Amino acid sequence: MYRTALTLAGFDVQEAVDGLDALRRLEHQQVDLIVLDVLLPDISGISLRQEAAAHAHTRDIPIVIVTGSSMDLSSLDVACVLRKPVSPEQLIATVRRCLKTGRVDLEGA
Repeated sequence: MYRTALTLAGFDVQEAVDGLDALRRLEHQQVDLIVLDVLLPDISGISLRQEAAAHAHTRDIPIVIVTGSSMDLSSLDVACVLRKPVSPEQLIATVRRCLKTGRVDLEGA
């Protein structure tokens, strides 16, 4: 649903099947922003964020976490944390703000 909404809003969306696939894609593709869940198969979204932060070519990519998890994510250095349920309109607005500013408020922009 989110991929479709972002595509219809004019974004070029690349989708990874799991955390390892996302890391492989980040090695070979330039991206402007990452939409990420913390609960991913193979490697967690938190580990993916840490790995991205460890590399010069990916450390400054804004990350929007969209998750149903209730864990405390305030210590993560990400552009935004959205707690599900998140409407497609909320996600699109957040992605647009993040792309303009690189950062929006945590916990439900």
